[in-house]
Amino acid sequence: MAKSCPPTALDYENRIIAQAIELLERRLFADGPLLLNPEAVSDYLRLKLMPEPSEVFVAVFLSSKHQVIACETLFRGTIDAAQIHPRVLVQRALAHNAAALIVAHQHPSGCSDPSSSDERLTQRVKNALDCVEVRLLDHFIVGKGEPFSFASNGLL
Repeated sequence: MAKSCPPTALDYENRIIAQAIELLERRLFADGPLLLNPEAVSDYLRLKLMPEPSEVFVAVFLSSKHQVIACETLFRGTIDAAQIHPRVLVQRALAHNAAALIVAHQHPSGCSDPSSSDERLTQRVKNALDCVEVRLLDHFIVGKGEPFSFASNGLL
């Protein structure tokens, strides 16, 4: 008979994180809530993205009244990069009939400062979405501490 290993502290912490994400998802994304509070979105994205070992890029699709339609992981990368294609964001935004969206990715290194390529990408995504009349409301970079917001820092 195989002997099972007792749960580790890491297992316990991972369960707590998963439960916190589930709770925030219920609060934020049940019945299409309005996203009027950037801190709630920031907290959600932080919990959702921090455990990822590799870079992940997500989009939160919103209605014209900023109600959540969907939140999707669109791209997965390596420990320090992810290949992002604005065309895919446009396709998914149109498929959801979204009027606006918020994008986010995490830096597994922990540094939430934007790189010059993050700034260029944000502008490319914004320009692509503008062509189909979908507004890019913000781009968050999640790392240690507070996530970096392009909108709050005047870069969007």
